[in-house]
Amino acid sequence: MAFPVQRLRRLRSTESIRSLVRETRLTPAQFVLPLFACPGEGVRKDISSMPGHAQLSVDLLLPECADCAELGIGGVILFGIPEEKDESASGAYDPHGITQRAVRAIKKEFPKLLVMTDVCNCEYTSHGHCGFVRDGKVDNDLTLDWLAKTAVSHVCAGADIVAPSDMMDGRVGAIRDALDAAGFHGTPILSYAAKYASAFYGPFREAAESAPQFGDRRSYQMDCANGREAMREIELDLEEGADMIMVKPAMAYLDVIRAARERFDVPLGAYQVSGEFSMIMAAARNGWIEQDRAMMESLTSIRRAGADFILTYFAKAASRALA
Repeated sequence: MAFPVQRLRRLRSTESIRSLVRETRLTPAQFVLPLFACPGEGVRKDISSMPGHAQLSVDLLLPECADCAELGIGGVILFGIPEEKDESASGAYDPHGITQRAVRAIKKEFPKLLVMTDVCNCEYTSHGHCGFVRDGKVDNDLTLDWLAKTAVSHVCAGADIVAPSDMMDGRVGAIRDALDAAGFHGTPILSYAAKYASAFYGPFREAAESAPQFGDRRSYQMDCANGREAMREIELDLEEGADMIMVKPAMAYLDVIRAARERFDVPLGAYQVSGEFSMIMAAARNGWIEQDRAMMESLTSIRRAGADFILTYFAKAASRALA
């Protein structure tokens, strides 16, 4: 029996040929590194569930940012751990809060490095929920004022992009109105438009000290079974003024990334969350998988699904692997 004329293995035979015809490519500029800012000086608190990552005082954030600039990484996104938490998340919108101090320091030292900020309340509330709690429930509309004030304070400190992650209805519109009223018409909003109530956030809650003290977040974050609803969330956020959208987590929701890519012609990000990172690291440390290959394969899958950029704890390691 004659072989077919087309032999697809011809284009897989050497690395140079594979590289020439590769459909999906990764570059450091597509990565955003999450960083955790904490009070103090010279403070590094290693995160046990996330090897290689730590809560860092502002002075120790600067060497991390220097690495990002040298490697050509697309930017950083900041999460703040305040000295004190309260029921009104006052540390989130304090002009002298930890995130605001970190933004000012980074932009002073590295003015060209893109700095995003996570706009949420869970790290700042004593109860660990993302909004104002009334009668044991998160009050959507009362939370919007906190978020708007926080976003404005971050931009006043020098943030290039604000990224609301709370999943309150109407928060993008409230933030856009507040930014515009403060004269920040040119500041983009990256909306965590489709953020799921995921089991993969566990290590992050250690990193950000943000575990809820009662209940869970399933009344405001999305049900993992829903894909069509994600398209509605994205559409509403774009109507309210979002400039970019994000799907979180990434690897368990590649179908959602693909659907969003096909439907919406706007910049699309995906967050390879802490649990995704920690699973790969744990398996690699047990010798079950090759760390670098698994890292690059996972990031490639997210790009192949349609994400334009990826928030990932592998940002530095992957950038070095690509060098």
